Amino acid sequence: MKTIYTFGGVAPLTCHAFSADQRQIALSKNNNQVEIHEQSGSGPNGDKFALKDTLDQHDLRVNGIDWAPQTNRIVTCSADRNAYVWTQQPNGTWKHTLVLLRINRAATCVKWSPKENKFAIGSGARLISICYFEADNDWWLAKHVKKPIKSTITALDWHPNNCLVAAGSSDFKVRVFSGYVKDIEDKPSPTPWGSKMPFAHLMTEFSNSLHGGGWVHAVSFSADGTKLAWAGHDSSLSVADATKGLTIFKLKTAHLPLLSCLWVSPSTIIAAGHDCTPLVFNVDGAGQVSFVSKLEEDKKGDGGPAKFSAKALFQNKDRTGQSEVADTVLNTTHQNQISCIQIVKGNKDRADVISTSGGDGKLVLWDLRTIEKQMKGLKL
Repeated sequence: MKTIYTFGGVAPLTCHAFSADQRQIALSKNNNQVEIHEQSGSGPNGDKFALKDTLDQHDLRVNGIDWAPQTNRIVTCSADRNAYVWTQQPNGTWKHTLVLLRINRAATCVKWSPKENKFAIGSGARLISICYFEADNDWWLAKHVKKPIKSTITALDWHPNNCLVAAGSSDFKVRVFSGYVKDIEDKPSPTPWGSKMPFAHLMTEFSNSLHGGGWVHAVSFSADGTKLAWAGHDSSLSVADATKGLTIFKLKTAHLPLLSCLWVSPSTIIAAGHDCTPLVFNVDGAGQVSFVSKLEEDKKGDGGPAKFSAKALFQNKDRTGQSEVADTVLNTTHQNQISCIQIVKGNKDRADVISTSGGDGKLVLWDLRTIEKQMKGLKL
């Protein structure tokens, strides 16, 4: 079962995030604004969302949004090299606080830590900003993780211990750093990734391939923090297991490159990208990664991945005198690449509902438990 939402027009949805109660959603339509939509009423596709507020402090395109479920704070980052923390006031409006990032390139991605006392921001400045609130000056301060990063940070995810942060970058590397800030938290316990965690310490580094393997588009820690998955532009999905000597298990898929990946159970990863549909992958006890199926069944009677008639195309050219017109409909719910996947209900141990958004302007909710029953043999 899936529910499809559109938010006016066909502008791509760059990123999105839900509130803790799933009644509100923050999204950006490939521009410098963040729209807050709230559930209201019902319609053919279920509950509808109505525009409630617009956060318009950024000057350039918003690249990342994350909504902290416990503290109800939103953090946004943008190509304008700025980030803001938004706090909802008693009257329902949102007040912004500037984050002192101290970067000279675009901010590319952002992620709250599990305890929501800090967040990480990646950027084109070849560094990660670990940001925390300094009460004395009433501002958000950033400490930088720099070495040995050599290119743009494209993806981030926090370890469940609130101290380790994984980063994927365009230099074909995945790295795990310590984001431990002694001023605001207790010393962390040892993990399979290492025991010494001074700030900015490089715990481990993985190459997407011995020969490069393309940019890393997404990273995701498993629920227990012992495994790290990432998606590369070489159409691969890889998993590193800290309990197996940091062994990498890599699957070169037959699909187009993946742009996002997420653990939805201890042995299941859902990823999506240029194939325009979520894909399900399994990680077995030995650590091997395998493709299971698409999250939606092919629509019957299409005769292929897209509805396209060469005869109709040339007839249309002759009739209209235009050469650009072609009626191509993909055999998927999304009609363009999927760039963002979020868990709406549940967690990485057991996700019940996930959401996807992408270049077609649609946001789709996927009820995993219903889909599991409808598709024979599918285990999520």
